[in-house]
Amino acid sequence: MMPHQRNTRSARNTSLDRNFRLIILTVYIIVSFAIYFYKLFSLQIIQGQEYRSQSKKISSQVNVIPAQRGEIFDRNATLPMVVNTESFSVEITPGEIPVGHYDTVATKLASLLGVSKYEIDKKVPRNVRRSYSSYQIRSNVPFSVISNIAENSTDLPGITWISKPIRNYVMTGSLSHVVGYVGDITKEEMNMMYNQGYTRSSIVGKTGIERQYDALLQGTPGRESRTVDVRGRILSDKPIIEPPQMGKNLVLTIDTDIQTLAEKTLGNRVGAVVVLKPSNGEILAMVSYPFFDPNIFNTDDSGKYYQSLLEDEKNQPLVNRVVNAVYPPASTFKIIMSAAMLQEDAFPATKKIECRGRLVYGGRVFHCHVHEPGHGWLDMNGGLGQSCDVYYWTIGRDYLGISKIASYAKEFGFGQSTKIDLPSQQSGFVPSAEWKERRYHEKWLGGDTMSASIGQGFMLATPLQVANMVAMVTNEGVIYKPHLLKEVRDPVTNEVIRETKPEVLLKSTIDSEVWKQVKEAMRFTITDGTPQYPMHNKIVQAAGKTGTAEVAPYKTSWHSWMVAYAPYDAPVEDQVVIATIVEACNPWEWWAPYATNIILQGIFAKQTYEEAVHALGFNYLMKNRARQEKADEFHKRRHT
Repeated sequence: MMPHQRNTRSARNTSLDRNFRLIILTVYIIVSFAIYFYKLFSLQIIQGQEYRSQSKKISSQVNVIPAQRGEIFDRNATLPMVVNTESFSVEITPGEIPVGHYDTVATKLASLLGVSKYEIDKKVPRNVRRSYSSYQIRSNVPFSVISNIAENSTDLPGITWISKPIRNYVMTGSLSHVVGYVGDITKEEMNMMYNQGYTRSSIVGKTGIERQYDALLQGTPGRESRTVDVRGRILSDKPIIEPPQMGKNLVLTIDTDIQTLAEKTLGNRVGAVVVLKPSNGEILAMVSYPFFDPNIFNTDDSGKYYQSLLEDEKNQPLVNRVVNAVYPPASTFKIIMSAAMLQEDAFPATKKIECRGRLVYGGRVFHCHVHEPGHGWLDMNGGLGQSCDVYYWTIGRDYLGISKIASYAKEFGFGQSTKIDLPSQQSGFVPSAEWKERRYHEKWLGGDTMSASIGQGFMLATPLQVANMVAMVTNEGVIYKPHLLKEVRDPVTNEVIRETKPEVLLKSTIDSEVWKQVKEAMRFTITDGTPQYPMHNKIVQAAGKTGTAEVAPYKTSWHSWMVAYAPYDAPVEDQVVIATIVEACNPWEWWAPYATNIILQGIFAKQTYEEAVHALGFNYLMKNRARQEKADEFHKRRHT
């Protein structure tokens, strides 16, 4: 190959190499810019929102400002039942404590709070002691302790406090079952309510009105925002504050004078009293004994206190017996039997049945326990007034039957919810032949019908259901839904936001003439029947019925019932219904009719419990009760 040919080929190869490198470099630059622009696009557009959110978390520290719960008032909106009391929560920010001084600060704080340093160490473990996050050490700290901490603030770097209002139950006693109490939200509650604005630090209602209307009482928490660095150190001088909004105020239907009267009248007897306005379903008083102190749930001993209440299986102080305890309605059920008999035209009200003190049926002797020798010949007024079992056994077994008895019991609201505005309630029970066959694989017998006819056997009802039964009579065929909430008010302006209107719960098809006859029989019961002496009253005329429920298997123990309405001759708008039960675990004293009369006297004579007792001449009963209580206490101590 000639020299000039070799030079030409070499030059061509050099040119090709240069062009190839240029192409590679160009491709590299284009790919690099493409990757760069894609990454930039991804950061700003695709992942921009995520990084902006993280940036806010890093740059902003938000503290929740608790909202005050709404307050709760009596029916006149003048007496507060539940208010908020100023309290404080002490917090520690360990990153603000100089290095090496944590133990000194924690020991000093423990001394001022009256807790052990170990308790503080548990809440601030070693792995967070350089953190600028705040940790709550103790809540419900009184102002006097906060003052001591403030005076020693130079020795307590990193220690702060915030206002955290707590519930103050001004009126305790029997209102504890009505109002309820609050507590820290549980994991289970949080899982159910996480999408309703609740947080892990929320205080929520646990029972009673506090729970039923928690959403109204809650209010809206505020926020305090500050700019901080990555480690949580505050950079901004002034926080951005969104103030909290207080929850709505509630006005209840409870009349505190009647509530106090009923509570004192029941005394320390295990049982319940409910007073309601039949014309609209308003609950004027709701008493269940024993009760509890909701204020203790605000203390550090709340856990032990709650456990002690749970373990008291005999008295069950957490149970609201007005709505959550069921009893045989006993002879109060004869009101329903009378209405059913008349409506069905099953047996004439004036026709008489002979009571010889017992009734033999199916090889078994049924004794009329009210009057063993027998009541003689009785019509409906006499049967109801003397509470004759033989009369109603005969009516139930021979003229009505269990199907009609059960049907009328349900028409009066037995066996179903009263729909009162409380978190829980029992529905009671109305038996049937079909139910017994399914449950016990036994046929329904005539003896079962006889037991149901006098409100015994399988029949069960709450005191509120028994009160509703009488409300049906006074309203001549209507039961209004019982309720405790009267009004919802704005906490700032006191403007009524919502008012509870009467709502029909049940309507009966029973004829008006029947109601008239039943009312007359109930009035006859008070004037000439079994409770004529304990229910004697010169101030107000009442109508009603006693009941004595036998408690199996104790054949010598009875619940004492009394249900009444008054004034007998007044428009229903002016009447009240009272249902009282004293459980069999109390010493037998047939207290229910006496208690009911005392409450009626107090309401219509506008007297206190003490004044009503004196006016009725029941002072001797109080003395006997005092002697009995002293004797019981003596024997208890001697046994111990």
